[in-house]
Amino acid sequence: MKRAFSLWLAAPALLAFALQPAHAQQAPAAGTTGKVHGHVTNPTGQAQGTGSVSLSTDGGNTLKYTFPVDANGDFSGEAVPGTYMAVYRAPDTPAGKMVDDLPNVKVVAGQDVEANIDMSRQEYIDKMPEDQKKQLEELKKANADAMKANVVINHLNADLKVVQQDKKDIDSAPATAAQQLGASAAKSDVDAKVAEIRTAKYADIESMMTKDTQAKPDEALLWDNLGYAQGGEKKYDDAITSYKKAIDLETASKKPRMEVIGVAQAGLGEVYARTGKVPEANAAYDAAAKADPARASLHLRNEAVIFFQEHNTAAQVAAADEAIKADPNDAILYYIKGQGLIQNATIDPKTQRIVLPDDCTAAYQKYLDLAPNGPYAGEVAGILAQAGQKVSSSYKAGKSK
Repeated sequence: MKRAFSLWLAAPALLAFALQPAHAQQAPAAGTTGKVHGHVTNPTGQAQGTGSVSLSTDGGNTLKYTFPVDANGDFSGEAVPGTYMAVYRAPDTPAGKMVDDLPNVKVVAGQDVEANIDMSRQEYIDKMPEDQKKQLEELKKANADAMKANVVINHLNADLKVVQQDKKDIDSAPATAAQQLGASAAKSDVDAKVAEIRTAKYADIESMMTKDTQAKPDEALLWDNLGYAQGGEKKYDDAITSYKKAIDLETASKKPRMEVIGVAQAGLGEVYARTGKVPEANAAYDAAAKADPARASLHLRNEAVIFFQEHNTAAQVAAADEAIKADPNDAILYYIKGQGLIQNATIDPKTQRIVLPDDCTAAYQKYLDLAPNGPYAGEVAGILAQAGQKVSSSYKAGKSK
């Protein structure tokens, strides 16, 4: 099982403001009021999401009404009718100073007047010191670059959501095929439908991730998903290259996401397991477990399952033993171990009974102890019975009809 991840970028810092004189605020006057609202734009052209806007009737000497600026750069409030100067102050603006102003704001009783303060206007910028002008140009460029990058990131995140759904569709392909074809469908037809669904989904993921790794080649998540698709299509050499790229990128990052490394190592391990490279698979799965200890048992369990699917009995037994150390209560691991060890069973020439290796018998018994009604309980109990072994668990065979 793979976790869904998303990408993100932080917004750049904002420029410091030039200051103008301002004076203390007086208590608001009573009387019929009008409304005032507006938006504050900083010199970079972005919303200024902090500070306050005040109204003054004497050119900023006295601040009569003050309204907070919200995170979106907006403010609103009420004042008695009159003509005001709107004064913007940042949270760290010293007493008696202001950052910018807007003259001739006419508040009318019963009406709502708009008063926007735009510090990106040329008049404001022309008054800035030369060092701040230079800093502003650098910030504008950084903002433009960030906006372009965010467009890419938003697109990549949208693709990653599609990939996660494709993966779910791949996992649920057997159920989908059975539902589409009906209960009377032949197994060969169901298997062909499953392959058709999965082939289309793997191809979809590979197409998106090939394009996305070109758009942002330094993002490990994209290479990990590309490796997943290539592995599903049995393009194993390509998958190995993609998984290693993901691991190298994430390992070299300033704050490595160990879950990402774990998933990529596990994917690499699966490719090695399916191509018969047992030592390499073991090393990759061990690396996955060490990188992501919280999911160590899952990674090691998957290793045992993959070797079981590949009919690599010696490897599946060894992998099951390692997974059991991580989670000794996972019944399926004992079944996988028993299925690997039964290959070493013999036949008693006198009784013609199957003779199971002791550790095979112990594994099967443990499976029944943990899952007496599990999906393989009947099969396991039958094997033990054929070997003349007493089933020491709460398993009970169903009544014959």
